Amino acid sequence: MEEEGEDRLVLALRKIALMGGMHDYVSISSRELGDRLGMSQQSASKRILELLAQGWIVRDLGARRQRIKLTEKGIDVLRREYSEYQRIFETRDHIVVRGQVVTGMGEGQYYVNQEGYQDQFLALLGFKPYEGTLNVRVQQTDLHKLDLLRGARGIRIKGFEQDGRTFGDVICHLAKIQNIECAVVVPSRSHYEDVIEMLCKYHLRRTLGLKDGEEVEVRISID
Repeated sequence: MEEEGEDRLVLALRKIALMGGMHDYVSISSRELGDRLGMSQQSASKRILELLAQGWIVRDLGARRQRIKLTEKGIDVLRREYSEYQRIFETRDHIVVRGQVVTGMGEGQYYVNQEGYQDQFLALLGFKPYEGTLNVRVQQTDLHKLDLLRGARGIRIKGFEQDGRTFGDVICHLAKIQNIECAVVVPSRSHYEDVIEMLCKYHLRRTLGLKDGEEVEVRISID
């Protein structure tokens, strides 16, 4: 799809979201959407069909008026738009991410203990991490911030090969949780899409008395 055409679709998607279409079906006629977009009913009807074709919305024609709701794919489109505007207007030198403490799959402890990573952690982060990571599942409203994090340069911990196994690069970002200095890890390969893993020289769960399900706030430096 040409960029100009996609911009027009994003505008229509945004109008539907502003009416509440992100969270539930909203009743709207082609004429009403056309009025909001400053175009004819016929052109607005075409926009709706294009949005359906992209998989950005779903439509219910069972009632007297059509009802429209954004799909997860459509919401992701708006998240990307938001992230870009945030880079322009809001991004400074850090982001604040909120989430819940969760139990990981044990991968963190295995990888943190690899000597090829340990030496680099000490040299580049300034501390030798405690064995394992603290895992935080990021709340839905802050997920778009992870796109900013993944797009930032960060501190690269180089991958290596050992005993015939390849360990990939790891990107770290200096961070703080309750004023304790730590680092957020963004591995090149991970099972998680909504979880950040945190390194610290302390056992964070024990030091902060954290249990699964507890809400935490993490301040992450970005560059």
